[in-house]
Amino acid sequence: MWALGMMSGTSLDGVDAALIETDGVTVTAAGPWRTRPYPSALRGELRAVIAGQGDRAGAGRALTAFHADAARALLAEAGTQGRAVALAGFPGHTVRHAPEAGLTDQIGDGAALARSLGIDVVSDFRSADVRAGGQGAPLVPLFHAALARRSGLGPPLAVLNLGGVANLTWIGGARDDDLLAFDTGPGCALVDDHVRRATGEPMDRDGALARSGQVDADALAVLTAHPYFDAAPPKSLDRNAFDPAPVAGLSPADGAATLTAFTAQAVRRAQGHMPAPPARWLVSGGGRHNPALMAQLRARLGAPCDPVESVGWQGDALEAQAFAFLAVRSRRGLPLSLPRTTGVPRPTSGGVFHPA
Repeated sequence: MWALGMMSGTSLDGVDAALIETDGVTVTAAGPWRTRPYPSALRGELRAVIAGQGDRAGAGRALTAFHADAARALLAEAGTQGRAVALAGFPGHTVRHAPEAGLTDQIGDGAALARSLGIDVVSDFRSADVRAGGQGAPLVPLFHAALARRSGLGPPLAVLNLGGVANLTWIGGARDDDLLAFDTGPGCALVDDHVRRATGEPMDRDGALARSGQVDADALAVLTAHPYFDAAPPKSLDRNAFDPAPVAGLSPADGAATLTAFTAQAVRRAQGHMPAPPARWLVSGGGRHNPALMAQLRARLGAPCDPVESVGWQGDALEAQAFAFLAVRSRRGLPLSLPRTTGVPRPTSGGVFHPA
């Protein structure tokens, strides 16, 4: 079936919406997609809720309405494909993620979205996994594996997503048991927050600030001493898991350079947890647009490291496509997570269904 997926990532840049044709096991076609940036007011509401302040209910309503508008625009643009859409995947927006406490918290109203769009909706993809003892993230590995099979990509392969938090899927073969996935550490969130505090800009566009600075070795050593990096996967992170205090005394440029290096060094540390080094890295998420970050990764990883567009994937749509894929899997009762992707004791389905 044709399915619609949406994603509001930890980077708080906006909503991605995408269409794919899938049976929840294979992906037979990728349709159009679009990104709708958040207005500053809504981004501020979400930041307040993440900080434990603000109007949670109001932010949830605004978030849902924004998703509905983004979805309607995409469906209108898609024409015949849009009219054929039978199901939508809506993960909402994560405001707190603490699986060690049995907690994952997303805002957004799946039932209201289903009524608004007139399309069946699956929401709340993480809770069943966390209740069963899993990390609740990352949830994209099965989709990455389906894309790799469709593209004929041989193992071992690593797919790295550089959103607000960075996560990877290691693909060691054709079976689900050949997957390993976990959050590697910070993605773009620490750098974005630092740049916003230091300059008022929302991000380090094109890595320009980082490229003008120097990495502070002492601050980098303190950051990479975090015990998370020695913990065995599967494992996952909250957006605010790392304290940026080690770069507080640095110049804006040196702080950006150091935090960019920290993201890349965290990915390098992740290699130590893999059964075999990847022969190739494919990079998705907003961080792949940052030349400074990509250069740091290539210097550290010892294998080709390229944006996912190099193999024909739609990098800006990938996570939204994944939630379309997972929505179909949910309706079929298929697993969304596995012991080696989230640490759940057994393959686990999930999601909450909201009929139109």
